[in-house]
Amino acid sequence: MLRQIIAVISLLAAVGMAHAGEAARIVFVAGQVHIANHPAALGDAVNEGDEIATGADGYVYMKTIDSGFLILRPNSRAHISSYHVDQQVPANTRVKLELLSGVARSISGLGVKQARQNFRFNTPVAAIGVRGTDFTVFTDQHISRVAVISGGVIVSGFGGACLPEGGGPCEGAASRELFADKAGQLLQIQKGQLTPQLLRSNGISPDLSAPPRSDEPTSKTSSIGNATLAPTDLSLAPQKSSILDNNPNAVGTPSVAPVTPPIQPTQPITPPVVVVPPVVTPLPDSQIVWGRWQPIVDQAAQIDFVAQKAKNALVALDNYYALFLTPGQAYVSPAQGSVGFTLKNSEAYILNDNTAISPTAATLQNGQLNVNFGTKTFTTSMDLVNGAQLFALQAQGSVGSNGYLNGNDAFSRTGYINVAGVLSTENGGAAAYLFHGRIDPTHTVNGATYWGH
Repeated sequence: MLRQIIAVISLLAAVGMAHAGEAARIVFVAGQVHIANHPAALGDAVNEGDEIATGADGYVYMKTIDSGFLILRPNSRAHISSYHVDQQVPANTRVKLELLSGVARSISGLGVKQARQNFRFNTPVAAIGVRGTDFTVFTDQHISRVAVISGGVIVSGFGGACLPEGGGPCEGAASRELFADKAGQLLQIQKGQLTPQLLRSNGISPDLSAPPRSDEPTSKTSSIGNATLAPTDLSLAPQKSSILDNNPNAVGTPSVAPVTPPIQPTQPITPPVVVVPPVVTPLPDSQIVWGRWQPIVDQAAQIDFVAQKAKNALVALDNYYALFLTPGQAYVSPAQGSVGFTLKNSEAYILNDNTAISPTAATLQNGQLNVNFGTKTFTTSMDLVNGAQLFALQAQGSVGSNGYLNGNDAFSRTGYINVAGVLSTENGGAAAYLFHGRIDPTHTVNGATYWGH
């Protein structure tokens, strides 16, 4: 009898080990990133059951075994609950991902697209299913927001028949769908709610909570607000994609077998040639480019988003404003010291929660931006003025080694703003950031700022 029990236990253990397979491989990692409590490295396998965590400057791109992507941005934690893909019998595919906190982007691979009914993306408060999709999610323990880049999602709060332990989408009277053709909208759900709210994404989109890097995978045929994306269209830097496309087990550049050169006949000795090294012209400093890429009220757009994106690096983007850096010498944050900036230029609009009421222009006064490189933090404050009304705004956040400003999430608190921006060495030192936040129970603000000494 004991021998039979041991055999059964061994069989169950073997079955469990068989399912704990590889889910993805890391094709890009920057900053502080850990997998299962050890530092992540390029080419590392990510297995079922692994937890992935990023620090304040951490980014990680994981290419899944079915050629999809899972991307984590700074201050995020995710768990690969299961990732079993059966190409022969798609009905046997089981994929379940969990975003515990922070911001993630999920791009469905071929296996998920063939078995959407068996895909689940959980947050602490909601279940997300897909319709063949590219989407981003922000979550903490109390609220989740989902924005769609391509395809569609179905979202439901936990309760009734929709439980965190389940698999596949929760479809019912309380669930809500969102497709990419609903540009500028997202689904938001709070803890304890069953039905998500459809909201305008200005000021609260996941991309503003943790902006993407300029080298995130993109679609070759994408258009603003309504991208289409197929696995064969994913555009990734060559040294990232080669990790999986050429050698799934490689870490870094694939090795090349040494070649023995043929023996050459002895050549006569000639005098050495003095080679004068070419004069290397240092790269110019990167310049900040910012402005409104969408018309608002009776004001035309200030910049051409597509043209700027084609030649410059995108730093931050919201429904109205965009912030870029031109090619040039990269900014490197000092290890110590601090610096203060004065507000030089800005634009802001106040928006009513009732979308039938047009936005109104406002001005910014008494702006302050202070950066502490020793603690890698920044603080900023200013007054928003609209006629006789004055609203005090403030924010805090972190400063990356590349000078990027990542604001702390304002959690829709009145007077606190979400910030995403960058520092530059142009004109002896400059900064710019986009911001959004709530100024009273029925109004929010969107704006852009430029700072100098």
